[in-house]
Amino acid sequence: MKKEVYKKISNIAIIVAIVILTPIFLMNLWIMFQAKSNPEKIPSVFGYKPFMVLSGSMETKIHKGDLIISKNVNPSTLKIDDIIAFRDSEGTVTTHRIIDIVNNDGQNLFITKGDNNNTQDQNLVEYKDVEGVYVLRIPGVGSIMDSLSEPTTIIIILLAITLIFVIGFTISTKKQRELERQELLELKKLREKEEKNEEQDEKIDKTEKKESKKESVQKKPQSKKKTSKKK
Repeated sequence: MKKEVYKKISNIAIIVAIVILTPIFLMNLWIMFQAKSNPEKIPSVFGYKPFMVLSGSMETKIHKGDLIISKNVNPSTLKIDDIIAFRDSEGTVTTHRIIDIVNNDGQNLFITKGDNNNTQDQNLVEYKDVEGVYVLRIPGVGSIMDSLSEPTTIIIILLAITLIFVIGFTISTKKQRELERQELLELKKLREKEEKNEEQDEKIDKTEKKESKKESVQKKPQSKKKTSKKK
């Protein structure tokens, strides 16, 4: 019973590890590929862009070490209180809240501020600087993604995923072999039982035939002697 429970827990743990690690690893590889092929462009997956939060300027809404997802957006649809990802004057992507919109020579510009900052950002954000609008955050995953970008970590993850698949395959194969062995044993027992029943049936038939033959001999009528009458 304990073995069965252990196997079930092991199988569930392996499946969960594969389901969690594989998509993160593949997404990270895709992002790294895009970043290398076009360093000037923020990598995206189906229009969604992941960013690692490196500061606590948006706490308590967004925390340092979180992974946030922003979505491509038409800047003209943005409004006050939206949280946007944008490039600052140094080219670094920052995620802050729009606190006001001003018009300068017919062009709308955004005034932004971090929720945890005392003052607004010094530079105004132009439409061309907007990378997307904030959609959601995944707590703590930013730090994991940062670690996964290291070559050593990539090798370790590849080995871990390979090992997980090997262990899963080995357990599955072993379980299958055990089931086949049990089926063969049951089949063997069933055949032995059938053969035993057949032998018993044969013995019973022989016994019945002997008894039947004996009874028929005992019941056989005796022949009558012919008597002649005197005239």
